[in-house]
Amino acid sequence: MVYDFHTHTTLSDGVLLPMELIRRCIVNGYGALGIADHSSASTMGRVIREVRRDCALAQQYWGFSAFPGVELTHVPAAAVGELAAEARRMGAACVVVHGQSPVEPVEPGTNLAAVSCADVDILAHPGDLTEEEARIAAENGVALEITGKDGHSLANGRVARLAIAAGATLLVNSDGHTPSQLLTEESARKIARLAGLSPREVEQVIVANAEELVARIQARMD
Repeated sequence: MVYDFHTHTTLSDGVLLPMELIRRCIVNGYGALGIADHSSASTMGRVIREVRRDCALAQQYWGFSAFPGVELTHVPAAAVGELAAEARRMGAACVVVHGQSPVEPVEPGTNLAAVSCADVDILAHPGDLTEEEARIAAENGVALEITGKDGHSLANGRVARLAIAAGATLLVNSDGHTPSQLLTEESARKIARLAGLSPREVEQVIVANAEELVARIQARMD
């Protein structure tokens, strides 16, 4: 069983329709899926509305839990809080923030804004993470991502080390844009292991942390 809360469709820069993404994830052995297309103030309402329809179909006909979300991407750091709250009001079940990756020019301060926000669930690929930001993430229940995405994954070891030291929640996500980038249970465990996690920590991240977030999202949607 594998869980993935950070994937993309044709509604941003992915190559699959939301429905096809859901189907391929079911075939890959996913237990639940979060669809979090790149969004900002101008697009998130449309993205959430459209993804919700396919997620509802998947639940109705396949009994599969797919969650409509957003990845707030390259938004002003000072606007993260208001946009996350707005996304939640629009029906986003999971709010992801595009963190300060080593390969993209994300505004400094974005990581701090995300981990300080009660409406954010996940800070994605936060490569330039600090000890203080990891501590705040732990205090506020914002999960930190170990990613399968090329480039963003360069800082996985640093993120894992700081998160474990601070007691912050870690998740493995694909940041998948294409079918080949989607996770399997084997690949998720490999990503966690190569980030430096112990066998016990791998189990915690892959299973317990993911299932806890699924339960939180489902409670929010009820």
